[in-house]
Amino acid sequence: MMSNLFSVFDPSTSIFSLSLNWLSSTLGLFLFPFSYWLIPSRYLVVFNSIGGTLHKEFKVLLGGSFKPGLTLLFVSLFLYVVFNNFLGLFPYIFTSTSHLSFTLSLSLPLWLALMFYGWLNNTQHMFAHLVPQGTPGVLMPFMVCIETVSNLIRPGTLAVRLCANMIAGHLLMTLMGNTGSGLSTIMVSFLILGQICLLILESAVSIIQGYVFAVLSTLYSSEV
Repeated sequence: MMSNLFSVFDPSTSIFSLSLNWLSSTLGLFLFPFSYWLIPSRYLVVFNSIGGTLHKEFKVLLGGSFKPGLTLLFVSLFLYVVFNNFLGLFPYIFTSTSHLSFTLSLSLPLWLALMFYGWLNNTQHMFAHLVPQGTPGVLMPFMVCIETVSNLIRPGTLAVRLCANMIAGHLLMTLMGNTGSGLSTIMVSFLILGQICLLILESAVSIIQGYVFAVLSTLYSSEV
């Protein structure tokens, strides 16, 4: 039962289909033609409004470490994660963000780049960050260990948080879908209503998780 339940996250057994499944994460490049970004439309206005709002918020989060173009990286990261989360809600489309290998490939390179930049350019600041201000002298060695472990697990927590939330929602929808065959007509109607509500909830989770992923990445970058 458990193998059948989690098999919904398997890409495919075919090598050719496997590559096409992972290529689904780049479908956004093909769904929006080049003319979409040139011809004014209400969709472009909404897109620019979302991007402008996120730019202002990320600029505030970055504070003194703000640099031109840095917010564009995190806005693009947010849109990319949200697009892949939404893509997985459609039938027969591979959910790339439900795999730890995909989410870790987003968080780990970003974290490594921030760490290398911080330790090479702001070494004194990075050392000072290991001991919070006002820490008693007796607790300083312990705080260094705690802060070091906290920094090391950041890419893992980013990846696992996104992956676990996507898996949980898809598993719940799969369980509800598999229980409809032996129910009466009235119960099936309630089940469909419940699945619609769950789909709306998963849509909100897709946006929230993309936002959390981008905000935490922004906060991590502001520390270096």
